[in-house]
Parts: sequence; C-alpha cells; structure tokens
Amino acid sequence: MAPADPPAAPPAGCDLGSGPWSGAARLLAACAHRPHDTTPVWFMRQAGRSLPAYRRLRERHDLLAIARTPELAAAVTRMPVDALGVDGAVLFSDITLPLLGLGVPFEIRPGVGPVVADPIRTAADVARLRVVDPEEGTPFVLEAVRQARADLGDRAALIGFAGGPFTLACYLVDGRGSRDFPRTRGLMHAEPATFAALMAVLTDTTCRYLRAQAGAGAQAVQLFESWVGILGAADFDRHVAPHLTRIFRSLRGRVPAILFATGAAHLLRPLAQVGSPGLSLDWRVPLDDAWAAVGHDRFVQGNLDPAVCLAPWAVVRPAARDVLDRAGGRPGHIFNLGHGVDPATDPDRLRQLVEWVHRAGRAGADGTAAAQPVR
Repeated sequence: MAPADPPAAPPAGCDLGSGPWSGAARLLAACAHRPHDTTPVWFMRQAGRSLPAYRRLRERHDLLAIARTPELAAAVTRMPVDALGVDGAVLFSDITLPLLGLGVPFEIRPGVGPVVADPIRTAADVARLRVVDPEEGTPFVLEAVRQARADLGDRAALIGFAGGPFTLACYLVDGRGSRDFPRTRGLMHAEPATFAALMAVLTDTTCRYLRAQAGAGAQAVQLFESWVGILGAADFDRHVAPHLTRIFRSLRGRVPAILFATGAAHLLRPLAQVGSPGLSLDWRVPLDDAWAAVGHDRFVQGNLDPAVCLAPWAVVRPAARDVLDRAGGRPGHIFNLGHGVDPATDPDRLRQLVEWVHRAGRAGADGTAAAQPVR
C-alpha cells in the first residue's frame, strides 16, 4: 500500500497549541494526526437542508442563486456553526458549478438533481469543453470562500470541496442522476480514449478549482467522488485512480484533503492508494476495520448512519458511542455521518450529538488513553 501524503501544515494564524481550543484548531490537528483536546465533528450537508433559517432562505432563492451569490453562500456556510457548534464549516456550493466554466449549461431540478440538457457523448463533445481558471469560471465561489473565512475566524475550519472527475462525468454523460449510470459506463468501455479525454479535462478543472479554493482561504478540502462505488476494482484502477492521484498530488503541501465515496467498501484499499491523506467512510463498513484496511497513517472521517439521527436520543447515543469506540481514541478521527444530513433531521438532535461527541471524545484525543464511557 502506498504511504499517505504528509499532512499539510496548518494555515498561518491557526494555533494548534494548548487550549482553549478553537473548532478550526481541533479539526486541523486531527487532519495532521496531532494531539488535540477532543474529537472534532461536522456533518456533510449540514449547511442547509434541516436548518429552519436555510429553509426560510430557500423560500426566496433557489439553490444555484444562493451558491452564486457570495454573501448568501457565506451566510449559509456559517449557519451550522452558529446553530450546531460544529468544528468544520463546509462551503455552501454545488459540485456542478465548475461545469459553468467548461461551457456546459445545466439546471438543478427539485427532487431530481443536476440535469444536463445536451450530454457529452462523443469525442467532438469532449473537444468543445474549455478549461478556464476558477477566477474566470467561478469567481463567486472564491469570493464566498473569502467571505466565509473572514466570518468564521477560528470558530470552525472552512472546508472547500469539489466533485470528483468520475462523478462529474456521470452527470455529463448520462445527463442526470441514476442508480448505475449505464451510459457513462458504456462510454468508458466502448470508447476508452474518449472517456479518458473527458476525465483528463475534468481532472484539470478540479485541480485548478480546489487549489483556488485553498488560495482563497479554505483550510481543508473534500473531494466527493460519490458515484465511484458503481465500478469494480479493475475499472477503478484503470479509468479513475490515475486521475485521483493527479488531483491529490496537486494539493500536496497546500491543505489537508479528504476523499469521499459512498457504497465503495470494495474499493477501500484502491481508494487509499491514490494519495489522499484523509478518507471519509460511509456507514456500510465498521470504522475500525476500514481504518486498519487503509492504514493508520491516514486520518479518517465518519461514519454514523445518517438515518440514526432520525431516531430518539436513546438510539443515537449508543450508535455514536460505537463509532468513537471503534476509533479507539487515536488522533486522526473526525466524527461525521456516513453521508449527508437527512432533511427530516431535527437540528436539536444534531446539536445534542455535537455536544455529546465533544464530551465523550475528550478521553483519548491526546493519543494516551482510550475513550471512556460518557452518557
């Protein structure tokens, strides 16, 4: 197994020393495998969905309008920090936004997701795509990063993100979401050169996009290669892994990076070999088994089943306890869900979970003792 890239140094001005610990210091220390006061926690899709303030905002603006308005995007990014007390604030955006710079029109339909009216199906279609710098293609994203970072200070680490090249290819080729993206996989097998050219364009775009977010102030980044779990190991190794390796190599020394894929337990070891220093785990594999499989030199994130948060606290607490127990008190664990927050989740339950993890995760966060029972 290839060694993980060394963690990026924490950004200037973020003290990782003795307490009182800020949320940003806590999360970045976990990314660097450094001792810290307690287990950091944030939730994927926390910026919106279940928060009443976000729902009120969505009554006046659609998702893309918020994402393309820096003041609104920064405000939504900050909402879960104010409401829940999380240690990480993921930028409010959408993985499809870099498609604007590529010259691909799309829309996000409620209940459907991204829809590309003119899908990419041929070599000529790929040749028409243009790669531009994010300052030209998505300047509003970078301004949202700058504003969110200024708003947050060190209360929470600002996490930028992008969609992985395979996941973006799935939407570009199939035209919309699918359970198994047959057109994308068909193009990959029938015209591997065309598919490779498309992946190269998307990889170049993603490298530029994530580096620009880091330059604007993102303190960590996450790559959502959400749909790669539909591939077998051989196809992943041939058609996707080299592109992911290029992305994480481009981020080396800039910011901590996290790779996320859902339904990809069969790809854990191949995913660990592409060079991401951090892996976000879904709930389908026990955290201790997954961490052992990918190597304890990597930091891990996860992995409570999001549906558990719909249950009473008497169910949530032991499930969260199990996640911490499996982490074993090692530095390098960020508590998160195995996927995004369900819209029906009560924000009070999430706030309660954050407070509990902060109490329960204190034992062992310094690497000297296992976590102790906390009720």
